[in-house]
Amino acid sequence: MKYIYTLAFLSFSLISCAQGRFDGVEITVEPIRDNVYRLTGAGGNIGISTGEDGVFMIDDQFAPLSKKIKKAIQTISDKPIKFLVNTHFHGDHTGGNTNFANTGAMIVAHDNVRKILSENEDAIGLPVITFSEDATFYMNGNDIFITHVHHAHTDGDAMVYFAQSNVLHTGDTFFNGRFPFIDINRGGSIDGDIAAAKKGLMLINDATKIIPGHGKLGAKVDYQKYYDMLVGIRDNVKQALDQGKTEAEITDMESLTSEFFTDKATANDFISGPKMRATVYKSLLNQ
Repeated sequence: MKYIYTLAFLSFSLISCAQGRFDGVEITVEPIRDNVYRLTGAGGNIGISTGEDGVFMIDDQFAPLSKKIKKAIQTISDKPIKFLVNTHFHGDHTGGNTNFANTGAMIVAHDNVRKILSENEDAIGLPVITFSEDATFYMNGNDIFITHVHHAHTDGDAMVYFAQSNVLHTGDTFFNGRFPFIDINRGGSIDGDIAAAKKGLMLINDATKIIPGHGKLGAKVDYQKYYDMLVGIRDNVKQALDQGKTEAEITDMESLTSEFFTDKATANDFISGPKMRATVYKSLLNQ
């Protein structure tokens, strides 16, 4: 019995700490174009489309933020959240799934996202509509095109393009102004991330507004810079790998990535220079 009480106390403490972590987070609403918005808080960038058809939502950050996110959405629409698209499975993009499903949102994602979430998520928070390649929604005056990109950030990534508004949400296949996180343990790869950026660039033009998975709002020039960085780092690491360099040596070779971001500039980032080089090395080694 004492063991049960101890577990209950620890669980309560962990939940309280998690909640406290988000107490000071504010959700900011940023108009992008027409009826498309970006919401920022803690975690991945959220995309919102509003109109007479209801609210179309992309990603939902962490569960403790759901109430704040709902209040922020209510400042721009009094319509219900009809669809919620998960761009991939990571918790800073899907943590609020259950909360939004409980209020009627239908969750949409790639097949692999449901597969991964089903390992830990309750049935309420799972995607109820999945796709293997592409899907299109017709809402709020937009043809909303969702396309899967293979083995990029993960093995279940999707990008969402609002055709009439000319706004692209890339999910975590685009980190604006920093090194990306490529989850090679869940099917991500450097070549897949490059292919995803190439596909995204083909969808857009110079007037497109881009909501990245993380970072500030971007334009085609920022996306092109990101693509060029990925190709440059991949080629640099591959050359070092072909020369017989070990993982430890490549991880320590700042010159492989310094033309894009220095190790000092990224020391406190989630993905530092050494982490980026190690990830690309492992990705190329697994090909």
